[in-house]
Amino acid sequence: MEHHSQHVETSKPPAYKAAGKILFFLFILLVPVLSLSPGISLVLGLIIGIFFGNPYPKQSKPLNKYLLQGAIIGLGFGMNFTKVITAGKDGFVFTLMTIAAAIGFGYVLGRWLRVERIISYLISVGTAICGGSAIAAVSQVVKADDKEISVSIGTVFILNAVALFIFPLIGAYFGLTQEQFGIWAAIAIHDTSSVVGAASEYGNESLMIATTVKLARALWIIPLALLTSLVFKKKSSASSFPWFIVFFLLASIANTYLQISPAISTGIVSVAKTGFSLTLFLIGCGLSPEAIKQVGLRPMLQGVILWVCILTLTLVMLIRY
Repeated sequence: MEHHSQHVETSKPPAYKAAGKILFFLFILLVPVLSLSPGISLVLGLIIGIFFGNPYPKQSKPLNKYLLQGAIIGLGFGMNFTKVITAGKDGFVFTLMTIAAAIGFGYVLGRWLRVERIISYLISVGTAICGGSAIAAVSQVVKADDKEISVSIGTVFILNAVALFIFPLIGAYFGLTQEQFGIWAAIAIHDTSSVVGAASEYGNESLMIATTVKLARALWIIPLALLTSLVFKKKSSASSFPWFIVFFLLASIANTYLQISPAISTGIVSVAKTGFSLTLFLIGCGLSPEAIKQVGLRPMLQGVILWVCILTLTLVMLIRY
């Protein structure tokens, strides 16, 4: 069983804490004012997280959640509904195959590395569908405790941060088209925020495809939560449903059929992209050395091996077919 020593927060000088708070507010203002990219926003967050620690962890968690959901809904105003439906239908079989492969291989890998059963399952689910959102939904079903949730989400968030930087570079190296990169990012990057961040760095068409495929993929949280309740013999709940996706679809329908002024829809999408950058800034703030240390070697190893296998397999499939 993976051992985790309890973290005892060391006291820091008041001046040190004050400096962390000042930089936190300075950076969080710079992101929207300068329209910073998701990658730069994440780096600014990492500076806070690594050197000072998030000065407002309790407030950041709910803010991050609602900021992400609001930004996703906002992106809907830049989408064509018919293309959203087509992308969802076209990727159905591919999505089902990769979800099944990730969960199946994750189970085998977890047993081999002797990772705790629930932590192993949450990491596999987070890799298979949509990172922290899937983990949060399924953790309610399996009645995971705080340690199991934090270890699983910590693993996923660290890999998300890496993905945001390396995926556009890999895509450019292999000469992936906008469509190929959008599909690859949606399948092989865990969280929607990092998917959008990486895809927006690659191009607008890639962003549209990646967002659509990722949200269609996120709907698999619902059947997965029900299946999990049967396997773990726990009761599922309506709170597992990702309601914000419904509002994303409604925004897409409004943009397609209500003839919204391009100036308005462009403005909403621009605000949504800023929301994603702020989300990644807050994620970076949460990746302190203590949070990384808490994950432990074996869960991190499971997460890395599983992720590398999925991203490699999907990349090869997209290039060859």
